[in-house]
Amino acid sequence: MKKFLQKLFPDRHPLRLLYHKILAVMAAVINGFPGNKMIVVGVTGTKGKSTTTQFITNVLNAAGYKVGMTSTVSFQILDKKWSNATKQSTQGPFVMQKLLRRMVKAGCKYAVLEVTSHAIDQSRIFGINFDIAVVTNVTPEHIEYHGDFNNYLYTKGLLFKKVSKDKRKFGVQKVFVMNADDKYYTYFDQFIADRKLTYGLKAATIYAENVEKKPEGTNYVLHVPNNALPMYVPLPGEFNVYNSLAAVAVGLALQVPLETIKKGIEQSSSVAGRFEHVKCGQKFSVIVDYAHTAESLESLLAMYRKLTTGKLFAVFGCTGGGRDRSKRPVMGAAANEHADYVIVTDDDPYEEDEWQIIEQVSAGIPRKEGHGFWKIPDRREAIRLALTLAKEGDCVVVAGKGSEEVIKVRGKTLPWSDKQVITELLQREIEVKI
Repeated sequence: MKKFLQKLFPDRHPLRLLYHKILAVMAAVINGFPGNKMIVVGVTGTKGKSTTTQFITNVLNAAGYKVGMTSTVSFQILDKKWSNATKQSTQGPFVMQKLLRRMVKAGCKYAVLEVTSHAIDQSRIFGINFDIAVVTNVTPEHIEYHGDFNNYLYTKGLLFKKVSKDKRKFGVQKVFVMNADDKYYTYFDQFIADRKLTYGLKAATIYAENVEKKPEGTNYVLHVPNNALPMYVPLPGEFNVYNSLAAVAVGLALQVPLETIKKGIEQSSSVAGRFEHVKCGQKFSVIVDYAHTAESLESLLAMYRKLTTGKLFAVFGCTGGGRDRSKRPVMGAAANEHADYVIVTDDDPYEEDEWQIIEQVSAGIPRKEGHGFWKIPDRREAIRLALTLAKEGDCVVVAGKGSEEVIKVRGKTLPWSDKQVITELLQREIEVKI
């Protein structure tokens, strides 16, 4: 029956979107519109939303403010933090409004929310009065859902339009924080705000200079109007420089002292499932990352290709459920270009045939199977093979699921953690050798 209704009323059918809107209105009314009682920061974009959300939260925490946060990775209310096991970056309206109400009850002054295009389109953020809109970057994603890239971009822009139109809270400006280096910067800049801040590596209000990349993090000189100081980001890669700059901009917009912003960024621990090193005494590196788009996988592998003295292993798959089928061979091609060994496996196939997804990914890999390339649907066995082959100086990148705690296979939701599986396999290997 459910499948029949989904076929009759696809995701973006007007009646289905109206249904989402009705639920959102009810959720906001029942919970008393808690977004009106805090300063709310919304972070959207294709890549870097969760990390940027965490950076902003850390900056506000360093300033001594009471903060609540929701992201793909975790939830936070004051000092209490727990994992997001829902597989939704932005929660449904009833869950979201209830979380916001809990933040208000706990005395939070700020709420920092990761906002996806699905959430915007399905009215999950209805009734939340945003004060600051942040965009990280925009590249093609969720095209099957939105129909084309222009619709996707338009939907992202609706968060900025919403900030422009939302009622102003007493003494609180409506602020935009935009990536000046992004191709679609001007699209977001068209909307009206009380204040606009740009960030980037080129011409921007807030920019980074003398970027020095290292495996464990990045040093750079932070430039803000009338000041400059050295900065360290405890996450590798140029994209995390951008994420940190976005957080700096939000901190400045909220009048957080620059030294406090620096402290919040530099004291940030690694975000679970984002460039996360798994260390069990092995002589090679193992990285768990959420990269699940062609662009993010390309960036991830290109970075670790430069940082790895030995061989680079890529273990990844593609999400099923009809999501962005066109990206599958492109992801295969990205792995083929940068990795010495490629292992294609499951990554939430949902009800799709696992082998069909793997074959579609493999269409972008011209290698002969068995020659630095394997197709292994069982994700545990795929990881096991990479860990078995890896030697001192090598790097194993396990991408796609990050800190997620479940995997969706043939309609079933099963417990799963890349980090936990890797830890178990490494510890068993070390015990055997001892």
